[in-house]
Amino acid sequence: MEHFVVSARKYRPQRFDTVLGQNNIAATLKNSILRKQLAHAYLFCGPRGVGKTTCARIFAKTINCLSPTSDMEACGQCESCLSFTEGRSYSIHELDAASNNSVEDIRQIIEKVRIPPQIGAYSVYIIDEVHMLSQSAFNAFLKTLEEPPSYALFILATTEKHKILPTILSRCQTYDFNRIGVAEMANALTLIAQQEGVQIEPEALHVLANKADGSMRDALTLYDQTVAFCGANITYQQVISNLNVLDYDYYFTLTDSFLAHDYINALTVFDEILFKGFNALYFVAGLSSHFRDLLVSKNSATLPLLEMSPALASKYGEQAAQCSFAFLYESLRICAACESGYKSSGNARLHIELTLIRLSHIGFGEQAAATPPPKTTVDTPAPPPTTTIPATLPPASTFSINAMLKKEQQKSLEQAVAPVQSTRNMPFTQEQLNGAWARMSDAYKTLPRLYTSLLAGAPRIENNTAIFFEVESATQKEWMEQKCVGAMCTSLKNELNNDFLTLTLEVKPAEPNDKSRLYMPEDKANFLFETHPQVRELKNDLQLEIT
Repeated sequence: MEHFVVSARKYRPQRFDTVLGQNNIAATLKNSILRKQLAHAYLFCGPRGVGKTTCARIFAKTINCLSPTSDMEACGQCESCLSFTEGRSYSIHELDAASNNSVEDIRQIIEKVRIPPQIGAYSVYIIDEVHMLSQSAFNAFLKTLEEPPSYALFILATTEKHKILPTILSRCQTYDFNRIGVAEMANALTLIAQQEGVQIEPEALHVLANKADGSMRDALTLYDQTVAFCGANITYQQVISNLNVLDYDYYFTLTDSFLAHDYINALTVFDEILFKGFNALYFVAGLSSHFRDLLVSKNSATLPLLEMSPALASKYGEQAAQCSFAFLYESLRICAACESGYKSSGNARLHIELTLIRLSHIGFGEQAAATPPPKTTVDTPAPPPTTTIPATLPPASTFSINAMLKKEQQKSLEQAVAPVQSTRNMPFTQEQLNGAWARMSDAYKTLPRLYTSLLAGAPRIENNTAIFFEVESATQKEWMEQKCVGAMCTSLKNELNNDFLTLTLEVKPAEPNDKSRLYMPEDKANFLFETHPQVRELKNDLQLEIT
């Protein structure tokens, strides 16, 4: 069986011109060799898998090459190059500081520094993960790093520059390596796939590059994993299935639902995503990124910020044309608030579902306000007072209630302004009222708190047309008068065929030696504030609202 070599090792760059995404660093190192301006210590820092150790090896190989090319690349044919390639060079030494981080390990390096190179001009010491050295090891290394022999050269590599002592940093030339761009990684993976005889879709390449998060080594590892799963023909769907990546189409579908104010479909799609095992917070982060990409797609000046295939970028442009700047900005704000409050939420799923409902209602109030009321020329009783949906989006917990009541009131208004032959004045009994009250209450089943309250008591008749109903508290009475009494009264008129009836709410008298039941959130909050004043202070300090 042929020995398999992972792509990250098989396609590791051997020359400066094959290093990906670090052209400025490669050019600087080559110029320093050409001008013979080599420092005695270098520090290569940056994210994982971007070429720090690779550049250190190429640099060490090139400065010891016996016959470098005109553009300062190692020839690969001389004894120095061959000994390094075959792993038998005594001029280039590598140390993993993650497992050799003691003072004794540094002392061994100091002893080796005294021995001049056997082949080539320099003894090069590459210390990887140098931030793992102990405090004592750093201190023991200072003197040698500051004044090494003329033939000694140190290359330190780290992913965590902030952990390096300032005294070490001041003795080194520092090179900051960048993350590799998605387009560059996708192009490199395309060339590798062609060499390996693998067919892979462009969208799949961009998924691999995005998943690698700027690390070419991670991208090659994911590529090997995908080839092992899919074989020589790789599709986009296979890649997202293998890597457990959420399909872009989910975000496009959700955005269409938000624009159509269809929160039901949004919740259904979210349930499907959870059923497939995706992390909820990862989903919200992806939704934020989707809105960001839509915002970027709206202007040709920001299009280069999109790191995706042309076909997918075109799809983003089409949906971005349907979205206003106000919608995208508000969507980003809502998603950011959802992410920040996710960990502190007691019910994570409900927290995200409320976010989806709020996204579905962006602009809903303005749209409702822009709809003209129905015209009528019939002299009918005055329509009941309606609740105006506010222009600014209220908290998610109350917005759905307002929308539901608005819909119910609009239905009642249409019934009220329908042409009638004459004013209705049909007498009705208490039994008929009870039946009409039960049917009217059924319309509010989707609002459990209100529905329970309507069924908790019984209405009574006075003077043939005056209907009275008792509620638990003054706060509840005020809320119902503002939100739904008008619609309820209209519904009863239609049920009982009497346009002269009225509906009045009364506060249930408190029983002797018994505290009133706390019904509304405001009642509960006020009771809590009176019992514990420090809670009121906390609410004011954090600028919280009662919903």
